[in-house]
Amino acid sequence: MSINQGEIWEVEFFPNVGSEIGKKRPALVVNSDLIGKLPLKTVVPITEWSKAFANYPWIVNIQKNSSNGLSKESGIDCFQIRNFSIDRFIKRIGVINEASLFTVHETIAKTLNPKYKLI
Repeated sequence: MSINQGEIWEVEFFPNVGSEIGKKRPALVVNSDLIGKLPLKTVVPITEWSKAFANYPWIVNIQKNSSNGLSKESGIDCFQIRNFSIDRFIKRIGVINEASLFTVHETIAKTLNPKYKLI
């Protein structure tokens, strides 16, 4: 199975613990295709958009379109970044463009330190 950076996949997040996001949901693959030897991928979960998310700097808004395959306006939760076995990946939904992927990478960096900015 080929799983690539910038793709959106349906991924099984269960079992979850505490406040971790759970259940089967879309997730964006964010790791480089050139990094890693194990059958793992780094993902950020995607959830239904809420107006409250506009105040959360770690959530990136994404509109549904034919390329990304999402069914509704959504939020990419960059704070809940995870490494998952490829066995959790169910099916490919779509792909995001390079500019959106860069925004997600930059937002992930800011969860580590708000001063970080990608060039």
